[in-house]
Amino acid sequence: MKTLVIVAHPNLTNSVVNKMWVDRLHQEEEITVHDLYAEYPDKQINVEREQQLLLEHDRIVFQFPLYWYSSPSLLKEWQDVVLTYGWAYGSEGTKLHGKEFILAISSGGPEAAYQAGGYNHYSMSELTKPFQATANLTGMRFLPTFATQGVRMLSNEQLRESAESLVRYLKSSF
Repeated sequence: MKTLVIVAHPNLTNSVVNKMWVDRLHQEEEITVHDLYAEYPDKQINVEREQQLLLEHDRIVFQFPLYWYSSPSLLKEWQDVVLTYGWAYGSEGTKLHGKEFILAISSGGPEAAYQAGGYNHYSMSELTKPFQATANLTGMRFLPTFATQGVRMLSNEQLRESAESLVRYLKSSF
């Protein structure tokens, strides 16, 4: 299965976990790592190229740190311009039908902060409903989210294990 990991981190070089994930994913032949902020520093997205990448892969992954309860802005812009009516959705927009869709999310806050009664009041699943809706609209199969939370409190060994876990997860069958 060919997997496309679309990385959206506006400052990947200073990231702890997302950079480690990217470095580890680059070691896998069947995984294509596509860094939006490196590819489009001017934020001018090449729609045809992006759509071609999607067509060439079976599993699509959005990897990002949780920013203000969503993704960094370039990933939202990417969705707006790449997932177009008549291509990704609508009566003739079937190009993504049958593909698998996964979110790989990191958060600074611990898992306990993302639940009813927690600091943020909402679970990660509740906060990612718009991504689930996108998968539904485009005919992709939404798979469970891979999340590493509380990254500020993790040791280097725990961060490395997170990267290994992500690789195992993305290579698994569902």
